[in-house]
Amino acid sequence: MIDLKRLKQNPEDYKDSARRRGIAVDIDKLLVLEGERGQLQQQIEGLRSQLNFKGKPSAEQLATLQDTKAELEKLDAKLAKSDEAYAELLWTVPNLLDDNTPDGGEEGNLPISHHGDTTKRDFDVIDHATYSEQHDLLDFERGAKVAGAKFLFSKGQAVRLEMSVMRMAMDLLETAGFTLMGVPHMVNSKIAAGTGFLPRGEERQIYKIEGEDLNLIATAELPLTGYHAEEIIDPASLPLAYVGISPCYRMEAGAYGKHSKGYFRVHQFDKLEMYIYCKPEDSATWHDKILAIEEQIVQLLEIPYRVVRIAAGDLGAPAYKKFDVEYWSPVDGEYRELTSCSNCTDFQARRLAIRTRDSEGKTVICHTLNGTAIAFSRTYIALLENHQTADGTVRIPEALQPYYGGSVL
Repeated sequence: MIDLKRLKQNPEDYKDSARRRGIAVDIDKLLVLEGERGQLQQQIEGLRSQLNFKGKPSAEQLATLQDTKAELEKLDAKLAKSDEAYAELLWTVPNLLDDNTPDGGEEGNLPISHHGDTTKRDFDVIDHATYSEQHDLLDFERGAKVAGAKFLFSKGQAVRLEMSVMRMAMDLLETAGFTLMGVPHMVNSKIAAGTGFLPRGEERQIYKIEGEDLNLIATAELPLTGYHAEEIIDPASLPLAYVGISPCYRMEAGAYGKHSKGYFRVHQFDKLEMYIYCKPEDSATWHDKILAIEEQIVQLLEIPYRVVRIAAGDLGAPAYKKFDVEYWSPVDGEYRELTSCSNCTDFQARRLAIRTRDSEGKTVICHTLNGTAIAFSRTYIALLENHQTADGTVRIPEALQPYYGGSVL
């Protein structure tokens, strides 16, 4: 949800944000509805004051009161209908954009730095899916038998590799001041919608539990956003830095489309998710810090990568500004998404009434940020592809070896 006062003062900014994102929302209609609601509320208050009759009314006065009551009921019903239309439209308005956000969709994403060696190997790198099948590390066939396409079993050294990567990242994040969080794997619809993962209409991003007001989480961002819902956080405790560990359940994976082979786009994978609550004036600094941590992890894993500034048309509604870290794929000869981090400013916190106090003691909306520390599915691919050797083994990066217990997969 956005700041209505700011919207009324600068409607063109919100129209521009929606247009550049490719999100269809009628800002003018929203403002008309907001004005109509104000008028209706004034009329209703006036009629209610007329019902505060003292003493015993005459027959004529009683008839007038009954007419007033009937008119009040009509206006209440009209206001309720207007409130519903207003709320539904208001929740579709996306966040504002940072002034330097590139235009365009995915093709407009702007690379801002490159790191690591992407020189072509003198041997053919085997893609992760083929390598995993040859070495009995991932089983997609039995995963599909048990749960459907794009589910899998991981086995043996693949499981050990995942636990090693997670442990290394957890130690790094704890040292950086983050609190480790185990989270619920389901959230109610209020939390999902407040976070921005439950759009109205037919679009479905996350799995819903039939007959229950519960949704499987697409990321630990959902429960971590809800953790402080409807609270006023002591400003002395800010910033709050959490890292949630959880599986992620994604309907959007599909069985086809770009990069659909193997582990890259699946319905379930494990992830470490950074989440920050902070004062509004600190969110830009924290966005840079989260990105730096993501880069540090990729550097420790010795994976070539680039940092990309995400364009307006490739942003979801909550993000004010977003970076992706993309790993180099020697199999495809291109960069592919590995992690991302977003500054959502007050968008999520306003929807879920997450507040703090400023230096004068006034209540203000917190800012929230999120960033992927590890999405193991894609980290697994990046490790297998970038650390294959000519003899067919996979080298374990030096920083990971103490956790893995060896130097070769």
